[in-house]
Amino acid sequence: MTHDPRTLRIGGHDVPVVTARTVVVGTGSAGYCAADRLVQLGHRDVVMVADKIHAGASRNAGSDKQTYYKLTLSGGDDDSVHEMARTLYDGGAMDGDNALAEAALSARGFLHLVDLGVPFPQNRFGEFIGYKTDHDPRRRATSVGPYTSRTMVEKLEAKVRRDGTRVLDGCRVVDVVTAPDPAGGRGARRVVGLLVLRTDVPHDGAACPWLLFRCTNLVYATGGPAGMYATRVFPHGQWGASGAAYRAGVHGKNLTEWQFGLASTKPRWNVSGTYMQVVPRFVSTDADGGDEREFLSEAVPDYGRLATLVFLKGYQWPFDIRKARDGSSLIDLLVHRETVLRGRRVFLDFRRNPVRDEFDASALSPEAYAYLERADVLSGTPIQRLRRMNEPAYRFYLDRNPRVDLETDLLEVDVCAQHNNGGLVVDAWWQSNVAGLFPVGEAAGAHGVYRPGGAALNSGQVGATRAAQYIAARRDDDPVDERTFAAAAAPVLDAALDLTARATARAAAGVPDNTGDLLRGVQRLMSEKAGPVRSARSVREALDQVHAWLTGYEDLVTADAASRRAVDRTFLVRDILTSAYVYLSAMADYVAHGGRSRGSVLCTDADGDLPLVGHGPDAARELDLPDLYRFRLDGGALDDEVQETAWVAPGGDVPATDDGPTWAPVVLRDGADPAGVPVFRWRPRRPLPQDDDFFENVWRDFRDHGNIL
Repeated sequence: MTHDPRTLRIGGHDVPVVTARTVVVGTGSAGYCAADRLVQLGHRDVVMVADKIHAGASRNAGSDKQTYYKLTLSGGDDDSVHEMARTLYDGGAMDGDNALAEAALSARGFLHLVDLGVPFPQNRFGEFIGYKTDHDPRRRATSVGPYTSRTMVEKLEAKVRRDGTRVLDGCRVVDVVTAPDPAGGRGARRVVGLLVLRTDVPHDGAACPWLLFRCTNLVYATGGPAGMYATRVFPHGQWGASGAAYRAGVHGKNLTEWQFGLASTKPRWNVSGTYMQVVPRFVSTDADGGDEREFLSEAVPDYGRLATLVFLKGYQWPFDIRKARDGSSLIDLLVHRETVLRGRRVFLDFRRNPVRDEFDASALSPEAYAYLERADVLSGTPIQRLRRMNEPAYRFYLDRNPRVDLETDLLEVDVCAQHNNGGLVVDAWWQSNVAGLFPVGEAAGAHGVYRPGGAALNSGQVGATRAAQYIAARRDDDPVDERTFAAAAAPVLDAALDLTARATARAAAGVPDNTGDLLRGVQRLMSEKAGPVRSARSVREALDQVHAWLTGYEDLVTADAASRRAVDRTFLVRDILTSAYVYLSAMADYVAHGGRSRGSVLCTDADGDLPLVGHGPDAARELDLPDLYRFRLDGGALDDEVQETAWVAPGGDVPATDDGPTWAPVVLRDGADPAGVPVFRWRPRRPLPQDDDFFENVWRDFRDHGNIL
């Protein structure tokens, strides 16, 4: 199948249209896995689209030892599918059917990658040796080094290309095309297509820059809404397209749950593992690089405690509010104070030891001392320890842009947005509430509050496999006919054309292009007001500003018609503003629901406590920190509830409530508000399934329908 576009008349415009039963949006490890699995299952009418094939987090993100999480496949450790599912479920606010599926299919997804050539380490008997990662009671983690996810993408991509699946590059998601779903309940919608902007086509009238897809299914592997934050470790070119999904009526889930952690900013990379275990020196400078000083010792004057906390960040890498009171996540808060409150820059210095010229390993905790003793690095400088323990971690920065030689250069770091544990709502087959739209990978809100390191890579493979299974078995129908499609697509196309005409007309009249300023403005706002440290007040301030931008967006955005980048940004910024509006509203609703600090977020609470000194006779005394860092732990109070989100279009109807609690806004707005109205509900999370496991019964059902229901 060539999937060549065919010109159709849509709302008075001639537009190229590609027809396929299934369109996979995104070329990361989850997207390629979905395309691979669909063909494997006999569903060959598949086409893939991407903004930039070689961009994205899967291909460009990692750490010193990027982890993949799966069922134990070595040694004598007790483990089972249900025990792994329980580990995932106990992270809080995770639906049990998703947890069980991620555990049950973890070995299948992992071994598929092995068969494709991903070189996960195994011993001479074929056991895949594991290690413990964060939030992991077993040794389920494995790795191929810094680029585990990149290797996965490369092997999956090669398989998809061997299958002959067409991949269209340079496609900015503009909107999802939906229509009423006659098989669904009241107000139900289904996917019928997708509108993209061809970023490689000039807006000079010579060729149509718009491309429509007429399809039955969308596998939405766009990644999380990475573009919302300025301070982020997501690679350049990873933006997400969640805003388009919310505009199409797809619901969100657990949107407040982000993962933040220490990362270098130039280049963007997680500084976990060995980078922290060698105990580098933390210094801050003014904006120009002057006035260098060590700042951790202001709050942690005890040398041994300071060095131990830095060491522990190696495998307690994500900012964890439970470890902020008197544990390793205090480091994150002290970095945040330097960069956000004091406006300074923070660097890791591997050339010199912290506090003292000579490294005194005897002052470390027994755990840290034993680890470094076993690695034979109880002395020397941080860079000497790093190169002995993990030479590839040192050489990594030599090969990046910008190049950093840790032997001679400081490495700038910050507390960065790294992963969104929440996302678009999914059921047990990774289908959303909009029939035919299957969010997979980070776009899917499959995780809970906490998750083991590497669980996201497994989740992407499992979700993609589950979606492919369901599509091949239950959604193999042809797309809607051309007339029905044209009727559904016309208003979507007209709205995109109108926004483009307004934005470019202002530029033609002499108004300066502001797409870049708007993009940077919302990113800085989100990082400052709604990052790892946030309050009800800061969230509301950010929400008011984003609402103002979004309300007047059609009369505000200005784009130079001669610049493909500017026109592209017109829709990128709208998508990011929509996502930010929905996410900020979810944060406000979380606080209104009684939510407190949990996961990777400190919610400022005037009645809360500050982090503690944590050592010596004054261990229980509060540190001298700003009241911004006062908090109370959630303590699991909301672990059995899931926050769901819906964006109601101007003049639209609140979602039907036949299946649970009613929806309500956190901020009362006019139903015709041009920005739309986010509404929320809290429901009990779905429990871990307790299905019949008697073989004869399962086998009978499997023969009948493959147990795909």
